[in-house]
Amino acid sequence: MNIAIVGTGYVGLVSGTCFAEMGANVTCIDKDKHKIAALLAGEIPIYEPGLDRMVRSNVEAGRLRFATDLTQCIDQVDIVFSAVGTPPDEDGSADLQYVLEVARTFGRAINKYTLLVTKSTVPVGTAAKVKAAIREELGKRGADIEFDVASNPEFLKEGAAVKDFLSPDRVVIGVESERARELMEKLYRPFVLNNYRIIFMDIPSAEMTKYAANAMLATRISFMNDIANLCELVGADVNMVRRGIGSDARIGTKFLYPGCGYGGSCFPKDVKALIRTGREHGYEMRVISAVEEVNEAQKSLLFEKLVARIGPDLRGKRIALWGLAFKPETDDMREATSLVLIDRLTQTGAEVVVFDPVAMDECRRRIGDRVRYAKEMYEATVDADALMVVTEWKQFRIPSWRVVARAMRGKLVLDGRNLYDPADLTDAGLVYSAIGVR
Repeated sequence: MNIAIVGTGYVGLVSGTCFAEMGANVTCIDKDKHKIAALLAGEIPIYEPGLDRMVRSNVEAGRLRFATDLTQCIDQVDIVFSAVGTPPDEDGSADLQYVLEVARTFGRAINKYTLLVTKSTVPVGTAAKVKAAIREELGKRGADIEFDVASNPEFLKEGAAVKDFLSPDRVVIGVESERARELMEKLYRPFVLNNYRIIFMDIPSAEMTKYAANAMLATRISFMNDIANLCELVGADVNMVRRGIGSDARIGTKFLYPGCGYGGSCFPKDVKALIRTGREHGYEMRVISAVEEVNEAQKSLLFEKLVARIGPDLRGKRIALWGLAFKPETDDMREATSLVLIDRLTQTGAEVVVFDPVAMDECRRRIGDRVRYAKEMYEATVDADALMVVTEWKQFRIPSWRVVARAMRGKLVLDGRNLYDPADLTDAGLVYSAIGVR
């Protein structure tokens, strides 16, 4: 089966590569000529475990190609996926300019029945706008060509995206016609053979499912952070509380880990967009609005703990950060807690020294030399007055606390992910503070 995917960002590149791995002939399109040239040269623009090997093997097998113009392959494909960005506008709504640009290009280019599938995360009602844009372009051509639109939202976790795509919990597909359903069934047949769930529904429901899923997960995180903050005030231990409620089969343990806030490309953007969609329809998403409010406050919690311990004047203080990416196994720093902490620390005169296993270049690209970059994790702690642990990378899980204690000038360790046993740090002469634990 021949398909095209427009957009070679995180979703587009992972999806295209995995479809090729399952036997489809895939052309990934991006108007960024430099990005396409880099991909043709074997350079992968994102960090995702296993993706680079899979890209190379499918390019060598001839199933994965890259191009800068959809019209180069439109006559040879049955399905076009739109996987372009939908960044938030200033009012929190999803910016659909790139989605509609793909639709207009599609309408100008098709010469036979073709299915356009939106894989980007888009608000409910976007499919109608996409259809209108296609029909407008066909009208300009005076062309009467059949087409369909569909919705196929992605549910990929950064750091495990390849595994998630190839072994999905479920595949959600919104369609309007039997012809579109048959095409999508044919494409996803390898997943059916492996007994993965494919759930067909109407397009608005598919569009809403993506937002509802991310909003629910974000809600669990903010709920647990709210509970953690109260635990500190009343003398409870949130780690025990988490185990206690997580053992309830109705609740479960996933996404109940307290911490210093969620980030990334999905949760913050999708929560804002869902709030905005509600307001556009005269409805206030009160629970989701509180989720966002709690999360934004949580990102400054480690800074507030620091100030409570050593005072508000941080001039001349050196603060070490372990972790820059919003989560492990990615270099993504979009909406990362580390950026909030760096802003708060540098604004109050602190010197910030950072280390992350893979996100150092991304940090330099974003903020330049506002911080000092350590070559390894222990170097970051040299002469530090405090250490903040922001991202739960595996290599941070069992550090030598005696090495840390000897390197640091101060003794304070602020654990933003509740990774450590307090006794281990106390034995090394360090002062330990976590989330939701007194």
